[in-house]
Amino acid sequence: MLSRRTFLLGSAMPAFLPALAAPPVNRSRISAITDEIARSPQGAIQFLKQYGLQLAELREVPGGGGAYENLSEERLREAARELKEAGIRVSFLDAGSMKYYLPGTEPARPRPESEEARARRLQREGAEFERRMEHIRKAIRAAQILGTDKVRVFAFGRVAEPMKLMPRIAEILAPMVDLAASEKVRLLVENEASCNVATAKELAALMELLPSPWFGINWDITNGMPHGEIPFPDGYNLLPKDRIGNVHIKGRSVLNYPERQHWRAIFDAMTRDGYTGAFGLETHIFGEGQIQASHDAMREILRILGEPYQGA
Repeated sequence: MLSRRTFLLGSAMPAFLPALAAPPVNRSRISAITDEIARSPQGAIQFLKQYGLQLAELREVPGGGGAYENLSEERLREAARELKEAGIRVSFLDAGSMKYYLPGTEPARPRPESEEARARRLQREGAEFERRMEHIRKAIRAAQILGTDKVRVFAFGRVAEPMKLMPRIAEILAPMVDLAASEKVRLLVENEASCNVATAKELAALMELLPSPWFGINWDITNGMPHGEIPFPDGYNLLPKDRIGNVHIKGRSVLNYPERQHWRAIFDAMTRDGYTGAFGLETHIFGEGQIQASHDAMREILRILGEPYQGA
């Protein structure tokens, strides 16, 4: 299933493995997804600078303009220049690869749709699947221009028995990992509630099937909760710690919502386990109050770290 090249590259390039002793988490390792903290690229830069942050996660262009991986090289270079001039580095490219149903599979919870709508959906998903390598190439190139070596992928829309589909998912991902490794870029699969990898158990299963260090985890810790997972410590204890390359902090997980987590304990545990990567705020509190919720969440993150915001 996995190519010889994947194993050779994996064994020859252990550079992404975490250090045995990691420094404590501080402001320098906090990032944020820009299209949830502002309505323009300039507004996002202003937000980051307001909190003394040096990192940004990129997904959609704030205020509109599409996904960063789909931008022209000229626009990517312009975005990279603006961030560099502001003293901000890109920690992660949140590309949207494979967030659709794998052709030949059926949704775990089908929505009512007409035969015509179903035919259109299947055609669209089939076309996306055929273009999957092209999309990964574009995402890798965008990441290189933007100055990051980490790119997000998903594991297709969720089916009734995702564990049975895991070998097929690993087989599809293997050439993508080969390509990323040849470009010195790491692919990180995000656990997403609507996808086949939603829980820590599913993350661990996919990591075992595809052991290359060029393939790792973007741990969005509350995304397994709709499937009954307790994120910490239960979910965390299942993860291969040396495969975690990025972490998402949902706004609801730090503010006064039912999803709130013990982030001080999470930061401490990940430090003990050698994690040296970034933690990116993905506010995900939608509506007119989203920007204010982003401010509230970032201030709470800094308070938890002992680096509270001192501004107005």
